[in-house]
Amino acid sequence: MATPRVPGDDIGTFELPCGTEIDPRDIDLGMREYDCSCGETHAVVTDVHPPSRFFPESFVAVLEETIEVEDEFESFGTPHLLGVTLEEFPEEVASYDAADDGSVGYTLVWVTDFDSRRLHEIVVELVIELMDHAMSHAGDDQAISQFERQMLEFDVEAFVEEYRREREFETEHDQAL
Repeated sequence: MATPRVPGDDIGTFELPCGTEIDPRDIDLGMREYDCSCGETHAVVTDVHPPSRFFPESFVAVLEETIEVEDEFESFGTPHLLGVTLEEFPEEVASYDAADDGSVGYTLVWVTDFDSRRLHEIVVELVIELMDHAMSHAGDDQAISQFERQMLEFDVEAFVEEYRREREFETEHDQAL
């Protein structure tokens, strides 16, 4: 018979990509970076962070409408963005499943070897790769050429810089533009 858990029970530790182990309760919902004892700053993303952390709401809506998911999530979102990142960088991303721990406020958390700005750039780059792959199957040479021209002009670093500046929220009710 399973033993019921009591708040405050030891839930174990979570190993970060750098090898440091932390208590999952050290990560709170508002955290975007973790200043690690290894001396580095790691990006932190939880499943409750909206994809608008990385992209404007209008673009998120397009992703949600366009990408079909066949999992427990209703639509394409943050878990998928970090899943792609984990797949591409398995040694630089650690994930922790807290589904059985009601004391943390999240179900999944990802901590990366990169800081939050670099993670943002990586997520944008990976979504562009997904879009490029999808366009290659479009069968419309003109659309493919137009997309490729637009991507040559797209500056990931400039986008991330501007978006991060624009999404600086004043209150808990603000949303990304």
